Amino acid sequence: MDLKRLSSTVAALFFAATGPAFEPVATFQASRILPAAIVKGPHHTVSAEVKAEGFYQQFHVVSDFGDIDVEGRTMLRTRVSEIDAIARLSEVSKGEVFAKAAGGAVLQVGKGVASVITEPVATAKGIGGGLKRFGVNLGRKAKRAADSATKDDKKPEGPERTNKAKALDAAGGAANSVLGVNGAARRWAEKLRVDPYTTNPLLHQALVDVGKIDAAGSIVTKVALPISALVSTTATVGGLVWGADPEELRKTNEARLAELGASREVAARYLINGNYTLTSQTRFIAALHAVKVKGCDDYVDAASEASNEREALFFVESAEMLAGLHQDVAVSRILPDSRAMVARVGTRAVALFPFDWVRWTEELQSSAIEMAARAKRELGAKTLEMRVSGATSRSAHAGLLAAGWTVTDGVVAGLGVRPPD
Repeated sequence: MDLKRLSSTVAALFFAATGPAFEPVATFQASRILPAAIVKGPHHTVSAEVKAEGFYQQFHVVSDFGDIDVEGRTMLRTRVSEIDAIARLSEVSKGEVFAKAAGGAVLQVGKGVASVITEPVATAKGIGGGLKRFGVNLGRKAKRAADSATKDDKKPEGPERTNKAKALDAAGGAANSVLGVNGAARRWAEKLRVDPYTTNPLLHQALVDVGKIDAAGSIVTKVALPISALVSTTATVGGLVWGADPEELRKTNEARLAELGASREVAARYLINGNYTLTSQTRFIAALHAVKVKGCDDYVDAASEASNEREALFFVESAEMLAGLHQDVAVSRILPDSRAMVARVGTRAVALFPFDWVRWTEELQSSAIEMAARAKRELGAKTLEMRVSGATSRSAHAGLLAAGWTVTDGVVAGLGVRPPD
């Protein structure tokens, strides 16, 4: 065993003997952790019991359009706003103005939804797949043979085959999310303030259908839609995905990856990962491009390993928190070969975690010790700070402090979709 590993092992044993006790899975009440409008609306209700097995709270939503399981507070805000958008689109499609402008064409919103959203393979149901496994992996990237994206990722071999196959075969990815979404559909998405490339199968189909009826884009200008208070899409990225043709947006993303210094192999590996939609790709790349420091290219490579949509969103939101930090104070570089986002600011290393709930576990202890050692050694950091978008338990605060990290909760600067307060 080398000295670095021995040092980490000794530190872990010391903290285990003297630090706070590890914590079990946490359970919350929805009414105590969410705004009333998120807990219950005209068309949905969030079930009372909420668990957090990993770093994200797990919500069950009962809606007029079927049941949805959701992992994470930011995704909950998105899904609730989508339910509201579906209801508003359904209502306006029944109106006289829409009927007259559509020339008698009928928009069927919500037909067959229950079988779509409650089906386990549907993205809306399965977005949190693999979360418990992911929750303990904040360390280095997976080892990958030095080979091309074609040979390495399309025909993965060895123990990594499962995760790579999932990444490549994921439903609702960048390629599938644009199918049928024309300019009119994007204009309706803008009017509803939703993601035109959403992985919510019901909303996706509704946008495709209204886009077909309104191919000329004339109806959308003639109807009035009240703006929901539950809007989740940001104006900056929203403007890109609403206004730009998908091919144009792809070219912009590819150009920005090149400007970040990502090799063609790394860029290809990231762009073919089906767990990212065109919108989430754009959010991730735009955030890194706003910072553009040493290590961003390597983080693209780390993000290419996402094996489910929840994991992909972790990388997106980590990059957005980096952009938020950079707006406040200049980031000079980020830690390479790391799935966790750790940035150097002055003489500080700042770890950025877009998590709902952080409890003290053996895995977190190990990650905290390793990240602290690497941040000091590789980034030359003198002090360590951890910023969490959600909340950290008292035991986790104490354990992280013992590992060298000061902790700041409730940091949401930069996030494209902010968690409900």
